[in-house]
Amino acid sequence: MSVRRDFGSNQTDRPGGAADALLTVADVLAMTQLQVGDPTVVVGGEALNVGVRWAHISDSADVARLLDGGELLLTTGAGWPEEPADLRHLARSLCDAGVAGIVVELGSHHADVPDPVVEVCRSAGIALISLASEVKFVAVTEAVHRALIAAQTGALRERQHLHEVFTELSLRGAPADVVVAETARSLGAPVLLENLAREVIAVEGLRISTADVLASWQENGAQERVPVQARGMKWGTLVALAGPPHPAGRATVLQQGATALAFGCLADGGDQAWTLLAQQGLIDDLLGARFTRTEDMAARLEASGLPLSGRRCYAMVLHGAGATEGLADRALRERVKLVTRRIGDADVALVSTPEGVHLSDEVVTRIAGAGRTAFLGPAAFGVLELLASVRAALDLAEGDRGGGAHRVHRAEDRPLDLLVASLRDDRRVQAHSERMLAPLLQYDRERRGDLLEVLSALVAHPGNRSAAAVASHLSRSVFYQRITLISDLLGADLEDGETLSALHLALLTHRRSYRVPQL
Repeated sequence: MSVRRDFGSNQTDRPGGAADALLTVADVLAMTQLQVGDPTVVVGGEALNVGVRWAHISDSADVARLLDGGELLLTTGAGWPEEPADLRHLARSLCDAGVAGIVVELGSHHADVPDPVVEVCRSAGIALISLASEVKFVAVTEAVHRALIAAQTGALRERQHLHEVFTELSLRGAPADVVVAETARSLGAPVLLENLAREVIAVEGLRISTADVLASWQENGAQERVPVQARGMKWGTLVALAGPPHPAGRATVLQQGATALAFGCLADGGDQAWTLLAQQGLIDDLLGARFTRTEDMAARLEASGLPLSGRRCYAMVLHGAGATEGLADRALRERVKLVTRRIGDADVALVSTPEGVHLSDEVVTRIAGAGRTAFLGPAAFGVLELLASVRAALDLAEGDRGGGAHRVHRAEDRPLDLLVASLRDDRRVQAHSERMLAPLLQYDRERRGDLLEVLSALVAHPGNRSAAAVASHLSRSVFYQRITLISDLLGADLEDGETLSALHLALLTHRRSYRVPQL
């Protein structure tokens, strides 16, 4: 089965409703050829938005059998019956035939539109218009037909343009978020892509906030849905929220977008690329603080399967060979939610657990996979706290020198790291770091020295200079020479605990200030 056949016909949508009608009753009513008859809307409202497929002139009481649906009937009512019951039968037959609306020219045959006809049209929601003056019905039909042909020609042009745009996206291998964004732009309405688990893969809200778009999506309000499928496989659904009509038909635009997405899935071997794309974009935007409102990011996290409300969230950085195993245990998987992203040579994971579930070392190890080292940020209860947790986990991993047998390291066990992470943007802390380390930085820069690394080893192993020498890969004698030089350059006593604490704070601040993010 071909991809084209999966998505149905290539014909331009046949108008019938307000969303994709090429011409509506309201459009015909606005035409000069009808306005000369001094029209009065007897039954209007939403009925005026019904699509007009054609215009038909007839005074016959039996005209309903000649209609196919969607016609605007132009009549003087000359052949209509006089009995109320017969008039009701006539009006019902027109409604049953699917007439788009009725235009009655008043005059010698009817001074007013008969009440039975008005009652039936009002009950059925059929547009009813009266004309006080004589009108050339032929001129009206010609104007209607010209407008329809022009609209159909425009629709065909638009359809060809859409075909070219989405074919180019498919040939270029555009990712799902780009296809979704182009679909939304073409429709002028928010569009999102969901997988079979109803997790949002990509969303484009245009001028509407992400939180509002996802709220409307969850409420299952006014929206159109087209499956993304091919060759008997369904991978997800492309969803468009309410928006303006499109010349080629809104359904046509969605089908073109779904086709491009289906080609992408076929080329990538399935929808796994969608999940990777969604998680990559989510973590990148969170870590880069690329969001205007926390509500928007929270909505994206929730829609991607990482709930925040009423739960405890953590960030993890995973080092070591191997892949993240995730949650193989079904009972645990139902409670703990996970989103991962590869950054540089490490994996970053966001974990959401119920309030009462403790993220023990055992659970962390099961998530990380055998043989890997996990660096865990502090618990978070909102978007900004989760951002801080990610940064803290990255800082903790950055400062790890590979020593020890521990496989799980927690930022909460490193209070100074957490303090520096929370004050990373405070100019006073940065000034403290620059002031204390300036002599060492200048020495290392001018002589390609290693004093900063030696000092880092010293503060990492307070009270154990032998271990510090090993960590700095120097002999004990050379290490002690470096320590003496550092003490002289700084004019500080490196045996003093307060001095070492201040230097440790300066080193942590310097490392975070000059680290280049791997995003």
